[in-house]
Amino acid sequence: MNPTITDWTGKRVWVIGASTGIGAETARLLLSRGAKVALSARKRNTLICVAGSQPEALVAPLDITDHVSVIAARDLILAQWEGIDLVLVVAGGYNEMRADSFSLVHANQLVDLNMRGVLNCLDASLPALIGQRSGGIGIVASVAGYSGLPKALIYGPTKAALINLAESLYLDLRPRGIGVYLINPGFVETPLTANNDFPMPALMTAPAAAQRLVEGIERGSFHIHFPRRFTNWLRFARLLPYPMYFWLIHKVTGL
Repeated sequence: MNPTITDWTGKRVWVIGASTGIGAETARLLLSRGAKVALSARKRNTLICVAGSQPEALVAPLDITDHVSVIAARDLILAQWEGIDLVLVVAGGYNEMRADSFSLVHANQLVDLNMRGVLNCLDASLPALIGQRSGGIGIVASVAGYSGLPKALIYGPTKAALINLAESLYLDLRPRGIGVYLINPGFVETPLTANNDFPMPALMTAPAAAQRLVEGIERGSFHIHFPRRFTNWLRFARLLPYPMYFWLIHKVTGL
């Protein structure tokens, strides 16, 4: 569904959310394969540590919720590279929430980070990609966006919105020669999952998740999801009639 990639040498990749977890490991993996990688997140010192001594790393700090800082990072990257071959929007947040603990403040913060922040990144990157008529954009959503789940009262809907967004982007951008990648991880060992107090089936490490992400892009896949023994189960569950779906989720989670 997208062009395949057989050689990362010289590819200009902007990883937004590169300070920890999947983003950091993806940046390291692409640097090891010869790509030029711009690393963006809020903490400059952490980004410098991820970049290490790699000469092809470019540190471009930003706050994804601050449109001005996202545009400034984009301008820095274009001034250095004069183009971008791939934008990966990995940044996001998680806030456990159920109906009896609903907080409008926390809900809005999560919407700002997981949804409006991605829109800030689109505003910064789409003109360059469309102007080039080449390149690609990948958006990390989550399997929590497939259907409603306990403890994901706001997190799940923000990720569902990103799934819909990526599908619409594909319809608009692929005819223009621009790839679109929807990336839906399951449970991955990151700071976001460290405090979860419930079982996390098929939990995988961040380096393993980065490997699956990069392999999916290399194949030219649109929908990149992992680990498949878990993600395919959730994809099947959402096709069930609602009485069966709600019973199954309650049975599996105990919630």
